[in-house]
Amino acid sequence: MGTDRKSIRVKIFGSEYPLRGESEDFTRRVATYVDEMITTIHNKIPEQPTLTVAVLSALNITEDLFKERERSKAMGLALESEISKLNNFFDACLQEH
Repeated sequence: MGTDRKSIRVKIFGSEYPLRGESEDFTRRVATYVDEMITTIHNKIPEQPTLTVAVLSALNITEDLFKERERSKAMGLALESEISKLNNFFDACLQEH
């Protein structure tokens, strides 16, 4: 990994932030996701203070992250199981010949 992390400016909930990342596209996508989450939460409860909206958004984003980690872990376990079945099948085929 290089140290040439480019600084870009992104807008989140009406404020601009300078961010550094290894990929400008990825950093912009992350910032857009955060902005969309904050905007969605704010639109549902516009009377709440900005800090409350930010905390609820962070909780929603973290919930998404945890769900994705669980899904990824389950897929990894299923893949390991299928690989084990294939190995057993190939071992059996080799023993027959």
